[in-house]
Amino acid sequence: MTDTPNWLERYQPWRRSAEISFWIGAFLVNAVLNSLTVIMDVQRAALAFAAWKPVVWETSSGFLMLLLVPAIVLFTRRYPLHQDTWRRYLPYYLVASVVWSLLHVLGMVALRKFVYALQGEHYDFGYWPMELVYEYMKDVREFVATVALIHAYRFILLRVQGEASLLDEPDVGPPVDAVERPERFLVRKLGREFLVAANDIEWIQASGNYANLRVRGRDYPLRSTIAGVETRLDPLRFARVHRSYIVNLDQVTMIEPLDTGDARLHLKDGTTLPCSRRYRSGLRDRAGSSAGI
Repeated sequence: MTDTPNWLERYQPWRRSAEISFWIGAFLVNAVLNSLTVIMDVQRAALAFAAWKPVVWETSSGFLMLLLVPAIVLFTRRYPLHQDTWRRYLPYYLVASVVWSLLHVLGMVALRKFVYALQGEHYDFGYWPMELVYEYMKDVREFVATVALIHAYRFILLRVQGEASLLDEPDVGPPVDAVERPERFLVRKLGREFLVAANDIEWIQASGNYANLRVRGRDYPLRSTIAGVETRLDPLRFARVHRSYIVNLDQVTMIEPLDTGDARLHLKDGTTLPCSRRYRSGLRDRAGSSAGI
């Protein structure tokens, strides 16, 4: 595989800022357009509402949705919807939509009451049972749209980045590698397929239902738990050093003890990884003098 940086690698340093800016921008645009629409409806119906009230209604609703976006991001990362998981996780999403709507309503009502109080007025949400049902009917659509957008965004990133998988047994002839302990992984990237040698993996990090394989400065997500990956790697070459990390012992240059009893691993490329006390003694015995201890 070529080592030339692609647009995704150039985008990575700006990724967090771009994602945050997108959600803030979407909130602002949505709040402004909805506020203008409600103001126009109020004027057409000749209702006795001050112009600031529709603005408060829409901005309070949108602001709470914006605050709840990180919760949806974490939830979808913990329970990602795939072809083989959506039936199992769908009830979780149904419950999450109810909780999300309830938090949204409670938060926006609190904000509205606060702003109204500053104006010397009282905000009345109405009959709570009926209003909660009404708000949920609106919120569930926003919830589904947000979940779909997050999954679509991740799907595009995975297609560009490349997603790793274990080599399947061929239809004809013996398998190239033992499925129990493969020597290579298959990476699918933008319709193309590459082979990554297991020994080229520098370290592995757990990420929800994925395990990110670090290979020559690039991450390739494998749909597996880190414990599942650990059982398929050569124990003479790879070691579990943390509940979220596996490291290639050939990449370790130094083990730095910490006062807490944990350790910090220094790798050949300058990367540092955490090593918990649970794994430190075993790693020191296996790495020996080659790891600097």
